[in-house]
Amino acid sequence: MKILTTKLLDHTLPKGGKTRGALRDLFGFFILLGVSILSYWCSFLLRFEFDLGPAELRTWAVTVGVVSFIKAVVFSGFGLHRGWGRLLSFYDLVLLVRAATVASCTLVVVDRIVLPARLIPRSIFLLDWGTTLVFLGGLKAACRIISERSWRFFLSKDKIPAIIVGANEEGESLLRSMIRSGQCTYQVVGFVDRDHSRVGQRIGGVRVLGTLQEACTLADHHGVSELLVAGGSLSGKEIRRLMEEARSFNISVKVLPSYEQLITDKVVIRPRPVAIEDLLRRKPTELDIKQIRHWIDDKVILVTGSAGSIGAEICRQLLRFRPACLVAVDRSETGQFFLEQELLQRGQQSRLKVVLADVLDRRRMRRVLQDFKPDIIFHAAAYKHVPLMELQPGEAVKNIILATKRLADLAAQEPVDSFVLISTDKAVNPTSVMGACKRVAELYIQYLKARSSSRWITVRFGNVLDSAGSVVQVFRQQIAAGGPVTVTDPRMSRYFMTIPEAAQLVIQAGAIAASGEILLLEMGEPVRIVDLAEEMIRLSGLRPGEDIEIEFTGPRPGEKLYEELYAQDEKLIPTRHPKILIAGRAGEVPSYFVQELRRLIELANEDPEPIIEALKRIVPEYRPQRETLPLRHREVELRERRAA
Repeated sequence: MKILTTKLLDHTLPKGGKTRGALRDLFGFFILLGVSILSYWCSFLLRFEFDLGPAELRTWAVTVGVVSFIKAVVFSGFGLHRGWGRLLSFYDLVLLVRAATVASCTLVVVDRIVLPARLIPRSIFLLDWGTTLVFLGGLKAACRIISERSWRFFLSKDKIPAIIVGANEEGESLLRSMIRSGQCTYQVVGFVDRDHSRVGQRIGGVRVLGTLQEACTLADHHGVSELLVAGGSLSGKEIRRLMEEARSFNISVKVLPSYEQLITDKVVIRPRPVAIEDLLRRKPTELDIKQIRHWIDDKVILVTGSAGSIGAEICRQLLRFRPACLVAVDRSETGQFFLEQELLQRGQQSRLKVVLADVLDRRRMRRVLQDFKPDIIFHAAAYKHVPLMELQPGEAVKNIILATKRLADLAAQEPVDSFVLISTDKAVNPTSVMGACKRVAELYIQYLKARSSSRWITVRFGNVLDSAGSVVQVFRQQIAAGGPVTVTDPRMSRYFMTIPEAAQLVIQAGAIAASGEILLLEMGEPVRIVDLAEEMIRLSGLRPGEDIEIEFTGPRPGEKLYEELYAQDEKLIPTRHPKILIAGRAGEVPSYFVQELRRLIELANEDPEPIIEALKRIVPEYRPQRETLPLRHREVELRERRAA
């Protein structure tokens, strides 16, 4: 008793003056004392059926002081005198039950051992335990309701009627967040869900009205103007289907951020219009965290191309783990500056080293590798724009092939434990200079498997949504300018991934791959570029073909109509991760490979024609769409096309 009293006084009495926190704790203690007195009185009323005689009143009066004080002290020891404005969750109720049980047991001991006679009837202890839970739990819940004004959520005055799509954990969290928000402008009429068995159930007092297929019909019936989609609860196909149907009912569809966005980006709980990422979203990627940690933690990791979209995201994802040091390498001063500022704001000063270096500079990169001694290298530095590389194939050879070769050779000399090359679906049956160069880089990484103890891995994926200079950014600029939106061909389609999804799977692939393997990231279904353009126009609140025109300009040099993820002679093999496949393993590299590669690099500063021919000798499946013209002729041709 003395220990608990001392602990309570330490919490409630301020040292060096009365502070607001100490006064709040003291006030909480007196609330507990009052609740204890009230619950004890109700216990006597219930025990004697509201007919208290003089003996019962005398017993209550004699014992109420000791009982109430003991209960208040025990409850304060459990911290129940704090947090009157908090949400009364399941765990708070468990804590309350534990505190009430300890208090009741303490009272039994005091009554049987300390007090001179057994004054308190045994049934009073059980009744007091129950009434305490009711009064204290109800009081905390009432304080929460009053402090948040959550009762206002259920009043429809000046509120937008809405239906939440997804009667699951995400939908429930969305409802709770809206109830807790004092400035919420929505009145939730009900839920809809893809699971028919949930219809008729209630979540947070709100009924599940029907299924996902009935969402727009139910919204129209209840006068609902907006459908709120909890982040991650629907796939991209389902969102597209819902938006198409909602347009015919003149209903708006909005999306709430997912848990990952809330944790990493600290976004506000506020519905936003559907974004292009929502339309392409697949089920969230589930990583094998334990395996990645075993591979990443306490290792020195070097990422090239760290100022680019993929390289920067790989850096962000790697810092979710515990690398001993992350070395971010790029030649872009501005890009490196902003990356460093962003990552330092996340408190990564001790683990981050930002380095300015050109991967083509052999002496500089040798010094970087010797200074930091990386265990793992992610090589993301490369040119990526197909039409530009068609005009300047020598630069593609230098920046993609030669840079990869020099860095890989240095990694083999140090040696590095693992080397991960970021490749592309354009390397499969290439029709572009960029794709052919990436294929040569893949072959060189496989060539090194038998010549180095390091682990050589290639990860191949398609287009990355909203990366720097991507089609999404181009479309966004064209829409902002009033159009037209230019699409090369109505049949043009591409595989898409989001930037975080691509970076996460690259890291996962690096953790599970064997040396010499080419790993393929599962990209879902291909998306027609014209469909992408139309959806982006609609998401901007405009109508394709009326407000914004779509123009077809014809395929650009080196472009395919349909991308391929693997070649015919590459047999797909599943891995332990459902979104990662093995597209190829290191085999015998042709004997002429090294000699032809040396000749290709020597031609890097020559005219385009011999470079194209050298690429065709190394990559026999490379089929240029047409013979590459000299650079000056191509420039004239481009000017003529613009004038026409």
